[in-house]
Amino acid sequence: MQFVSVRVITADVARLVAFYERVTGVTATWATEDFAEIVTPGATLAVAGVRTVPLFAPGSARPADNHSVIVEFLVDDVDRLHGAAADAERVAGPATMPWGNRSLLLRDPDGNLVNLFTPVTPAAREKFGLAALPGPAAS
Repeated sequence: MQFVSVRVITADVARLVAFYERVTGVTATWATEDFAEIVTPGATLAVAGVRTVPLFAPGSARPADNHSVIVEFLVDDVDRLHGAAADAERVAGPATMPWGNRSLLLRDPDGNLVNLFTPVTPAAREKFGLAALPGPAAS
């Protein structure tokens, strides 16, 4: 099995895609006006319009009704991205979590939680295969 993507259902595909393009810096790939993907090296975020829901099962998904999932993106510098997300509702942060990630928790235009994070401790950076952060020069 291969995990491929998370799909978010929305009543306004263009608005939600524009938000994720701005926050991630990734240009979406559009299949139709009702479906686009933000493809990153580690995962894909699919954004689909409400008209796609009946293709799977009528009434099975509702837009702007998520209360349990946080969409997460590992970013180079969460503090620098703070400005790119200035128009998003900030829920918390930036703050360093006990497990070593510096996180900024936002809500996208549909109210879904979005965590932008940068691993900052040696253990957290190692977990994601990142080099150690440069420290002060030795004298």
